[in-house]
Parts: sequence; C-alpha cells; structure tokens
Amino acid sequence: MSTSKNKSVNEDNKTKEETSIDIVKSSGDKVRFSMDKLRSSLRHSGATDDVVKQIVNTVRDELYQGISTKEIYNRAFSLLQSKKPVFASKYKLKKAIYELGPTGFPFEKFVSSILEYSGYKTEVGKILPGICVTHEIDVFAKKNGTVSVIECKFHSEEGRNCNVKVPLYIYSRYQDVKQQWDKKKNETLKMDCGGVVTNTRFTADAITYGKCVGLNLLSWDYPQGNGLKDRIDRLGLYPITVSQLLTEREKQFLLSRDVVLCRQLFKDKFFLDHLGISETRKKKILKEIEQLCSS
Repeated sequence: MSTSKNKSVNEDNKTKEETSIDIVKSSGDKVRFSMDKLRSSLRHSGATDDVVKQIVNTVRDELYQGISTKEIYNRAFSLLQSKKPVFASKYKLKKAIYELGPTGFPFEKFVSSILEYSGYKTEVGKILPGICVTHEIDVFAKKNGTVSVIECKFHSEEGRNCNVKVPLYIYSRYQDVKQQWDKKKNETLKMDCGGVVTNTRFTADAITYGKCVGLNLLSWDYPQGNGLKDRIDRLGLYPITVSQLLTEREKQFLLSRDVVLCRQLFKDKFFLDHLGISETRKKKILKEIEQLCSS
C-alpha cells in the first residue's frame, strides 16, 4: 500500500475515533466530542490556523472515553499559553466571567459596561417603583428616547442554566415597573423592553417564553451569532479576570473599585500604582491588556 493510501486510512481511523468519543460536561451529562467545536473555540482566541491544527492534533491523540470537558479545556489552554499568552487569555473568557463572582455585582457592572460601549447610558442598582411593590433594577439603560430594564442572572458554577422560571419571574417584575412608569404624566422616555442577561445558557423553554412575551434574552451563546461571547470578542470588552499576569488579589482589588474591563484598566493605569506594582511588571501587564483590547 502506498504512503498516501496509508495516510488516508489513518485519517479515516482517526475520524472514526473522534466520532466515538463521549465526554462528560460540567453538568454531568455525556455528549459526543466535537472536534469542530474545539477548532472553533481555538480560532475565537485569535490563534492562527497552524496553531489550531497543532493543538487539535495533540488533544485528539490524548482523548479517551469519559474525559471531562474541563480536562480538554485545561490541556488546550496550556498549549495556547505556551504559544502566545494573549490567545490563552481570550480562550479562558468563559471561565474569567465566572471569576467575576461570587456576589454577581461585578457581572452587573460588566453588563452595564458592554451596553455603554454600544451607545447606552446606564445605571446599576436603580430603584424603581412598581404598581404593587418597589424594585431594584440590576441595569437601567437609556438610548434613543427609550429605557430598558435588565436583570442579570449570574452563576458562579458551571453547568447551571436558566430555566423558564427565570424569564417568568423577570417578566412579571418588568410588567409591574412598566405599568407604573406608563402612568407618569411628565415622563418623555418610553419604557420599551425588559431583558435578562446570564453568563450561562437558557433552556429551550426559557427562550420560547422570552420570544412569546417579547423579553430580550442574552446568554453566553444566545442569540446565535450575537451572544455575550460574540459581543465581547467583537468589541474587545474583556473582563480583567482574563489577565494571565494579574494575581487573584490584584483582580479583586480592581473589581472592588469598579474596574471591570481591561479597557478601563488601560485608561486608568494609576490603579496599578495603588497596588504597588513595579514598573517592569506594570509594562508587561499593560502590554497584555493592550493586546486584548486591540484584538
């Protein structure tokens, strides 16, 4: 048999192996491993085609039945880190958002910042009266003569999705606030929509209900092509928790002072002086942040 035929047979065998590997998700569910999903997530990190190919080949050779998604992630992350740290920083985006916890407030600030870069004027934790009771709104957003009330559902643990109870509850709050808002005689701004943002995913029923009542839903991967991950990548609005150079203590210090985005830190460099960071390390951190923001 010729070398080219041998190569073809080997590739066919690898393809068969790929399709027969079951992996365990953080929720405990077993799913069939998808090499295309791995390639896609690596490309999203900004890695070149050659780097993606090298990592995919390495990970594929190390797969075994029942391997966890966490193990696959850790291995791919380590390989990216060895190639180019900025790739690894972008690749860990989902994990970095989990690290905004545990209170959920930094996530609200994060969502607020994303909306501001999309032209909204926002307030976090605004108190609004309803027909029945008073409500604290996670993010109150104004744009083009209209206002939106947005609730943020943050999960600090992987595998926890938002079921239909979440939009049901949020929609009832929105209706209570909207009815009172519409009674204001001198109010020129129109309250046109409510929304829910989560760092995880919505169940199928939650999405169906949201569409039915006109509630805007935003999750890690919904709407398709314009989910949280897509918006962050497109706008370069990475949370400071993606940094590979800042320590956990330093990240928490910055979050406590409402510095949530890498862009904010790059603009307000003096916070690094408050941390007592040396000039040499400061330059490295700012270079990392600049690469993330510009990418």
